[in-house]
Amino acid sequence: MTATRQAVVGVTPVAVPPPRRPTRTRFRRIRQDGGLGVIAAVGLGLYLVFIVVPVLLSLRSSFTDQNPLKAQSNFVGLNNYREMVHDSELHATVGYTLLLAVGVTVAANVLGIAFAVLLNRTSLSYRTLRTIAFLPQVISGVIVGFVWKTILTQNGLLNNVLVHIGVVGQPIDWLGTPHLAMLSVGIVVSWVLSGFTTVVYLAALQHIPPELYDASSIDGASAGQQFRMITLRMVAPATTISVTISLITVLKLYDIITVLTSGGPANATESTAQYIVKLAFTSDRFGYASAVAMALLLLSAVIALSVTGLLRRREVGL
Repeated sequence: MTATRQAVVGVTPVAVPPPRRPTRTRFRRIRQDGGLGVIAAVGLGLYLVFIVVPVLLSLRSSFTDQNPLKAQSNFVGLNNYREMVHDSELHATVGYTLLLAVGVTVAANVLGIAFAVLLNRTSLSYRTLRTIAFLPQVISGVIVGFVWKTILTQNGLLNNVLVHIGVVGQPIDWLGTPHLAMLSVGIVVSWVLSGFTTVVYLAALQHIPPELYDASSIDGASAGQQFRMITLRMVAPATTISVTISLITVLKLYDIITVLTSGGPANATESTAQYIVKLAFTSDRFGYASAVAMALLLLSAVIALSVTGLLRRREVGL
């Protein structure tokens, strides 16, 4: 009856499609999402166990007089933090660490963008040079320290070359005098970080449209003007990342300085991280060392957030 009525009225019946069944592709996508969720959960768990929990334990220890030679530790409140105000050795290490962080960050980023501009080519030889430029970042800090210590000793490779070509008359004690030791540490750390900064700036340069340089060439812009008006502006986000990570890396630096100079001579190159380790494992003052570590963490966070904010505003201004 219904079919007859539809035929009479002239209405064509619409076929209702059957309910869609999950396809194999859909099942595969669900399975991949589930796998990514498991990986994310494992990563979050590892972060909590190895980062968050130790920080909280160190924070709790900073309010005690914890000492491995004592069976129990006592709560001392803010005494450890008050002691930091009058700790001249701590002040010296913080001053040197900040000076090293600023100097190395500037040098490593200048070298990084210079190397990136030179290596921004597609040929095989330049790809090989990129790998070589990144090698300092891959090598262990302990190995870097040992290699450079061998080079910078009085009978090392650097002095032998300088004496042989007549630049100096006698070997220079690069690691034996305070100012030269500070300079040597800065050069070595800058060399290591330049591998990281080079890769960051290379990635940024490869995303700059070539049309910008072509148009500026037609307008008569020189290479220096192109670098200043196009390259520096377009790599501003990479600069923010590179500068922030460089600062954080140097503020917590320990291994290279320990192998290279052991904080000497006369504690001239002792970083704050080295001072924390000395307090904990030489002076057995775990509580005070934890307080200094918390202060260093807070200082690093404030500096990183401040620098990031300033550079982000610079990006908007550009």
